Amino acid sequence: MMDLDLLTQQSRRAAEEICDAARIRPGQIFVVGCSSSEVLGNRIGTATNVDVARAIYDGIRQVLDERGVYLAGQCCEHLNRALAVEREMMEKYDFEQVNAIPQPNHAGGAFATVCFEKMKDPVLIDSLCAKAQAGIDIGGTMIGMHIHPTVVPLRISLRKIGEAPIICARRRPKYIGGARAVYDENLM
Repeated sequence: MMDLDLLTQQSRRAAEEICDAARIRPGQIFVVGCSSSEVLGNRIGTATNVDVARAIYDGIRQVLDERGVYLAGQCCEHLNRALAVEREMMEKYDFEQVNAIPQPNHAGGAFATVCFEKMKDPVLIDSLCAKAQAGIDIGGTMIGMHIHPTVVPLRISLRKIGEAPIICARRRPKYIGGARAVYDENLM
């Protein structure tokens, strides 16, 4: 079995580095897609594990709570990559609730199931309308659609959580004005 404490530590470290690199602020959205199967070294969707998902959730959630950042936990493709979020966030951003409850082995996946289990007042929404500031894709779960254009890849010190490759990303404002424009380096 995978060392769950190590997964929590790796997840926390990754979330810290992403939040720092993305200059994420309180009230912004951090999206997480996570294949517990891939973390265990298996093909996505073949070895769902709620304990692994809890360990990763705990590490990421600690960081986001400290910073006042909203978590959006992406479901699997069987729920069209819907997201488990806090009702407060749904209302703040005027997202629309959909009717499904993520399940670890049927539709939703372990990470979204854990989000639904551990959040104070969870709801499921079908889209973030590309409003996430940053996020992490653990094991090839395709989170890019949830991050505001333009999405910029982030290189952090970790390349994997458990056995799963990770891809980290943040948004940046679009460049306008062409060759004559002067850009704010803090937004690049």
